[in-house]
Amino acid sequence: RQAIREQIEEMEDKLLSPMATRSFNSRGRLVEEEPCPIRTAFQRDRDRIVHSKSFRRLKHKTQVFIAPEGDHYRTRLTHTIEVSQVARTAARALRLNEDLTEAIALGHDLGHTPFGHAGEETLNELLPDGFKHNEQSLRVVDYLEGNGGLNLTWEVRDGILHHTGPGVPATPEGQLVRICDRMAYINHDIDDALRGGIIRPEQLPPEETAYLGATGSERLNTMIRDLINNSWGKQQIAVSKELAEVMENLRKFLYDNVYIGSTAKLEERKTKIIIKMLYNYWTEKPQELPPEVRVQSLKYGLERSICDYIAGMTDQYIITVFQDLFVPQPWKS
Repeated sequence: RQAIREQIEEMEDKLLSPMATRSFNSRGRLVEEEPCPIRTAFQRDRDRIVHSKSFRRLKHKTQVFIAPEGDHYRTRLTHTIEVSQVARTAARALRLNEDLTEAIALGHDLGHTPFGHAGEETLNELLPDGFKHNEQSLRVVDYLEGNGGLNLTWEVRDGILHHTGPGVPATPEGQLVRICDRMAYINHDIDDALRGGIIRPEQLPPEETAYLGATGSERLNTMIRDLINNSWGKQQIAVSKELAEVMENLRKFLYDNVYIGSTAKLEERKTKIIIKMLYNYWTEKPQELPPEVRVQSLKYGLERSICDYIAGMTDQYIITVFQDLFVPQPWKS
């Protein structure tokens, strides 16, 4: 009897666009494995990411608001899920490989630090070789998660690494996730900023609002439809020039009014101090690190392993560790 995986692979070949990535044509894994009889290589990657500790920790990592008290603000996990949803919608319409698209989307931010981009900026200043969250995401799936990494396929690893930064993903699915990541955060960061009273509806750029729509649903729908229409039957996945300009203008608006200097960012100075103090403390006293981190430092170096340890922490955990080390505790008789 033909394996279920082989049947799925045959359906992929028949139904997907000529530009789509076939799982049976994957460039393979870092370490060769026996194929799963049920799941394709990309389905297997998606499952490994979802079951990883790094993925679960995303629910307690900052997206924009640090330790938000409201239940409806995005976290790094809900951002990841939204990127996955947007990307899968577009992938299905374009007949691209949904499993590859979803695996890249779910894994793209696994290397993000506590406290969002403030944490990333701080580690980038501290680590001699610099720190980028996309590179750290790849490091997580290659080395740090589980027992020596998740051993994902080349295509998923390429999409994770190039979801941001100067490089371009090699697959159309990776290109799709890269665009949908920006679509998702532009849209939901506006939504969260409005909900938090950081900006008011009348402050939104009028031309961009008129182009995309007044509500989050309308904005996202306009973006997705543009992406699909502009990429249909093409090798390169891209939005139209008009939408690209609108998205860039909105991104600049968010940087000027939300990401930098707003009341949502008042606590960032404290978060940077926390990370710097912990990094310097463990650099001077490596014997105080957890045993598993000390073992890793023998392989990757002390500074790199301290960075890995801090980057993997959730917002609340790093605050707890900081309090244990630096805040005096009440004396109990």
